[in-house]
Amino acid sequence: MLGTDRSKEDLLVLEAQGGNMRAFELLYRLYNKPLLRFAYRLCGDEALAHDALQETWITLSKTLSKLSDPRGFRVWAYKTVRWRITDQVRKRGVMHEPIDEQINYVAPEEHSENVTSHQLRAHINRLPEDDRHTLTLFYLGELSLVEISAVLDIPVGTVKSRLNRARNALREKMAGD
Repeated sequence: MLGTDRSKEDLLVLEAQGGNMRAFELLYRLYNKPLLRFAYRLCGDEALAHDALQETWITLSKTLSKLSDPRGFRVWAYKTVRWRITDQVRKRGVMHEPIDEQINYVAPEEHSENVTSHQLRAHINRLPEDDRHTLTLFYLGELSLVEISAVLDIPVGTVKSRLNRARNALREKMAGD
């Protein structure tokens, strides 16, 4: 996201904290799809992802005034989705493996152009869960390494090594196709 977009987002957060419902609605429009994709990648269950996302937005609307730094909204939103997914999985006791869904991944630059998005999604789905989540946040969520570290509650170095491991695994799998 460009710096000016982040500044506008910060202003939206501040306005929403002040009770401006239109500003909150704009934040919803900005983040709902990326958060839904993230929720789905975490649990692999469309209904569970939607339920968790609905709970996330309710939580965010009720606790937005407690957010001290508007720049932290994006990390806070992703982290809240993660908590809600964890809560939903505990309640239901089932976690599905993500299936080949309608998410269009942006392939890392190392991949050749002849790789289809279907093949890429299939390979990503076979990655270990931690690597898959890290890739999702980095490429789909467009979060920085520091933001991913905060969302997943892991050190930045671990984020870097997971991204590197996932990229190498994808590169190997794609070379075999």
